[in-house]
This record gives sequence, structure tokens and C-alpha cells, in this order.
Amino acid sequence: MKIKSILLLLVCWMTVFAASAQSKVYYYKIDDNISKPALRLTERAVKDATEMKADYILLELNTFGGELDAADKIRTLLMNAPMPTIAFINNNAASAGALIAIACDSIYMAAGSSIGAASVVNQNGEIMPDKYQSYMRSLMRATAEKNHRNPDIAQAMVDPDVEIKGISEKGKVLTFTSEEAITNGFCEGTAEKREEVLQNAQIIPYSITEQNLSWIDKFINFLVNPVVSGILIMCIVGGLYFELQSPGLGLPIIIAIIGALLFFAPHYLEGLAQHWEILIFLVGVLLLMLEIFVIPGFGVAGISGIILIFTAFILTMVFNVGFKFNFNPSLDAAAQVGTSALIVVLGTTAGFFLSLWLGKKLITADTRFGSLALKTELETDKGFSAQDLRMQQYVGRTGVASTFMRPAGKINIDGEILEATSEHGLIDKGAEIVVVKFENAQLVVKRQ
Repeated sequence: MKIKSILLLLVCWMTVFAASAQSKVYYYKIDDNISKPALRLTERAVKDATEMKADYILLELNTFGGELDAADKIRTLLMNAPMPTIAFINNNAASAGALIAIACDSIYMAAGSSIGAASVVNQNGEIMPDKYQSYMRSLMRATAEKNHRNPDIAQAMVDPDVEIKGISEKGKVLTFTSEEAITNGFCEGTAEKREEVLQNAQIIPYSITEQNLSWIDKFINFLVNPVVSGILIMCIVGGLYFELQSPGLGLPIIIAIIGALLFFAPHYLEGLAQHWEILIFLVGVLLLMLEIFVIPGFGVAGISGIILIFTAFILTMVFNVGFKFNFNPSLDAAAQVGTSALIVVLGTTAGFFLSLWLGKKLITADTRFGSLALKTELETDKGFSAQDLRMQQYVGRTGVASTFMRPAGKINIDGEILEATSEHGLIDKGAEIVVVKFENAQLVVKRQ
């Protein structure tokens, strides 16, 4: 009986020891363009891995590149992670993806995968001027040096002028296959799936914790995409336009409010939008409403409101902490603000013209929505007139101002109360007046 108890205790102890001896691996995947959503995935990965005291972070990577500022922040997060990081390139790690892969402590690649081609390009795929390449070259070199890889090879992935005998020809940007990457020290080995990566890295035994995003996280990642941000700006502009075309408060203003919430809320939660940026948006809207509904004409308040709204949209899409903006050193600050401004202008312009088109289709078109507008024509030759011609009979008659006229008000002519407006200046209540003309469906009077 004692022997059985001892054996049972020994088995339990060995089980606990084996479990505690397992390496904890935190796994996440980037299989899209490098942008704010990818940055958010990495921030979440490093945070969760640190909290669970993981021994390794395993990143499965498949991307053709993307935004350099997002890639630079991801690089920094991975290099400063408190545990070793492993990149598993499952197909492509091009451009910004190459920088992220090199930032990891070790790299494994699936057969047929590639890494490299890290030149900075614009949205049309054209190579940017050398001042943009210079920063990328330094990033690649510094990252390679930190992880004990050949910095000249990393630079050749950016600069076609770098020639490395037997590796890189002058005039061509370097890209490695998996075998070439292994030969030149940019890859530790090949693997076809994550389990094989861990086995080849001799991380045995192990337990994997896979990044599991809630629907809220996925929704936020979707909303911070620049394309979606542009669409939300269209909804805000379109909603405001339709609201101004119709009396009272209705569906358009609700759409505009929802669009504003969806635009600002995820940026605020991600630390991209600050309190003061949201405040200037609200002040801008208030000034615009004040100009439209209170102040006649269109002047300083309206123009100021539009400028504040545009400024809030633009600055929300530029990373900053308080009033300190974190511009990408590889790009001019003006260029980065200009990119955000372009998204805002395109979204605003598209929203405005889409509103015009929808307004024409929904209100004036011969559809079931066409009943929203009166299409019957009241023609003059059929006896219709835009003005009530009976009011002409009061021209030349005298009376008194029954209200203070500034300049519009009411007059009393032989006991009949009529609407009228002063031709010149203000007229006190009780003053004698004479009707001088009937113009624009309005009696015009002056002091007698």
C-alpha cells in the first residue's frame, strides 16, 4: 500500500514537473498589408505574452509590405520584447515585411517563400527618392546588426546600388529564397507549419497560446483601416449635407453622428485621437451649425467651423501623444500630414458628390422615393403665379406699424394686420407708414 502511494505521488510530481518544464509559446499571425491593424496585433501580442510570462513569441508572417511607420513601430516592439521572438515566413516577407522578419531573433521559412525587396515605394509602386530610402537602409542595417546578421545584405534588400560579390548584383534589389536565406545567415531553417518551426528550434516540450481576438478587437482593426476611415468621413459629410437639405432632425443627422462615433472612437481607444482633437471637431460642428441656423449669410464662423472639422480629421490620423506628434523620420512631416489630408479630402469630396447624386436619385427620380418631392409644374399660362397679386391693392395706402419693424414686422391698414418689411432703417411700433411697393411677395413700407 505504501509502495502504491509512493508511486502515485511520484507520477503526480513528474506530471507537475513536466508541465512546468514546457516552454510557453505565444503565437499570432500577420497575413495582410502592414498598417495600423497589424501594429495593433503586435502590441496586443507583446502585452499578452509579457503578462502570461511566455518564453517565446512566434509570429507567422505573410505580407507584401505596407506602411513604413507601422512597420517601424512593429520592429521596435519585437526587438524590445522581453522574450525571444521567432518569425515564420509562410510565403512572403517583402518590403516592410522583411524589416519585421529581420527584427525577430530567429527566422524560419516555408519552402518556396521569399524575403527582401525592401525599397520604399509610393502607392503606385514607384521607387521613392533617395532621402526616403536612406532611413530604410539605416533601419535594415541596424536591425540586422542587432540580431547578428550581415548588415550589407540587409542594405542590399533596399539599395540596388549595393553590390555583394556572389550574392547581389548592382542595379537589382536583393530578394532571397528560403535556401539562399539559410546559406547567407538570414534564416535558421525551413518548416511547413508552426509545430515544425518549434521542433526545428528545439523548443520541446511546449504549449501554444494562440492570439484570440474578440469581435470588438476585430471590429476596431477594421475601423482603423485608412480606406474605412475615408468611407466614414463620406458618411459624416453626406449625413450633414442631407440634414441641411431637410427641415428638422432626421435619419441623415443620425447617420452623420454614427459615422463620427465610428471614426473617432477606435482612434481614441488606440491612442491615435486625443481629447483636444475630438473637441476641435465638436467646436467646428457647432460653429458650422451656428453659421447656418443663426447667423445670416456665410462668414467667419462657417469657414472656421469647416477648417476645424478638417483639421480634426487630419490630425486624428497622425500618431501623437498630447500635443507631441510622432512623425516617421523617413518621411517629411508635411508629407505625412498631406497623406492624411488627401484621405480626408477624397472622403469629403466623394461624400459630397455622392450626396448630390443620391439626392437627385432618391428625391427627384421617378421611383417610389420620388414622392418625397412635388413634381407638378404650376405654369403661368394656366393662371398660376408665384406671388399673391391681390397684395398689389395695398400699394400707396397708409397705416401704422403694429410691431417694431427691424426691418420685418407687421402693419395695420384699416384694421387688417399684414406682413411687411421696411424699405430703409427701423420703424418704431405705432409709427405711421405708407406702402411703397409690393416686391418678392412682400409689402415694402416706409415712414410717412
